[in-house]
Amino acid sequence: MLKGFKIYSIITGNCPVCHEESMYKENNPYKLKHIHDMHERCSNCGTKYQIEPSFFYGAMYVSYGLGVAIAVATFIITYFFIGLEVFTSFMSIIGVLILLMPVMMRLSRNIWINLFFSYKPKSERESVE
Repeated sequence: MLKGFKIYSIITGNCPVCHEESMYKENNPYKLKHIHDMHERCSNCGTKYQIEPSFFYGAMYVSYGLGVAIAVATFIITYFFIGLEVFTSFMSIIGVLILLMPVMMRLSRNIWINLFFSYKPKSERESVE
């Protein structure tokens, strides 16, 4: 349904150009041993995922922003809506950030690569080749 939009590639971890194949060798981010294992290229459209050495270092900045947003959201939910004490709310932030760390790492990589690539329908990809 969302195929063709960047949000689809960001959420699913699929190739940012064709949206057909997962960029990751292991789809489960909680298998920590393989969290960063990516295919070198998309087998469908041939897009090279790591444009240059250390390309995904930029994802650290995205990860920082995601972490801050999740921390603020967690604090607002726990302190204002649930009514926990300040200390307990901060402990909740730490717990949520630890639990979501693998997902945040993948999401930040997905967001970072989607800043540099755009979706191209099959007809456009074929005309370029």
